Amino acid sequence: MSKKKKFYLQENETIDACLQRMSAEGYIPVRRMEQPIFKEEVVNGEKKYTPVGREIIFEGKIKP
Repeated sequence: MSKKKKFYLQENETIDACLQRMSAEGYIPVRRMEQPIFKEEVVNGEKKYTPVGREIIFEGKIKP
């Protein structure tokens, strides 16, 4: 078992459900990260990046 593991918040999953999933696998959260999700669009020959959402990631370590 690795000492650290990343848990991605699944679609239609609450943060509480993700934390319970972490606990069931024997991990405790140590860091929360958010990353934007962009959509690439071509407008008049120019590439444009539009934010369409975010991805939430929890980093967990093994419970002592």
